[in-house]
Amino acid sequence: MSSVESRVRVVLVDDHRLLRAGLRLLIDRSLDMTCVAEAGTVAAALEVLDRQVTDLVLMDVEMPGMDGVAGIPEVRRRCPTARIVMLSMHGTSRTVRAAFAAGAHGYLVKTADDDELLGALRAVAAGQDYVDPTLGAALAAPPTGDRLEALTGRERQIMRLLALGYSNHEIAERLMLSPRTVESHRAHVMNKLGANTRAEMVRIALDADMLTQPTS
Repeated sequence: MSSVESRVRVVLVDDHRLLRAGLRLLIDRSLDMTCVAEAGTVAAALEVLDRQVTDLVLMDVEMPGMDGVAGIPEVRRRCPTARIVMLSMHGTSRTVRAAFAAGAHGYLVKTADDDELLGALRAVAAGQDYVDPTLGAALAAPPTGDRLEALTGRERQIMRLLALGYSNHEIAERLMLSPRTVESHRAHVMNKLGANTRAEMVRIALDADMLTQPTS
């Protein structure tokens, strides 16, 4: 595909102008895609889609007003034939699943290189679904809720405190346990969640809104 008429028509939706400018340049330099419009919010994108023939919508997840995931059904109503690729600085398993459940066809993280991004857009434009390879392991794991159900009450309590930044010693004092017992519970939590690092455990806690729950 080399003629302008045959190129995939892309609409960019992101509230960061510099990022949109970079993405537009990248897309327009390709031989098979062209950026036909930009928008900084979902509301602005919907107005664009009312008047612009569109094949592909590349949309940020986190934006002011309506967020990208919430905007997916609206985009599909306005432009049922357009394929939708979500873009985010990071992707939790819950967010990725929510995006696809809402009707997205692809999910990319903003750390993807140019070739990965263009390849993903081409795959989605061709009718395939696409998930950033860095998110594959998170999506292959059981849903967060299923993994959390395997935790005992004490393990959930300790997981919550760890995610809030407490050390093993501080948790031991707070719960009147020995540090060794806390470390044992921590190991069990990590194993049941399939988490290799504290950061992964914190992400799971955030996904489950555990940090807003009582800690004692």
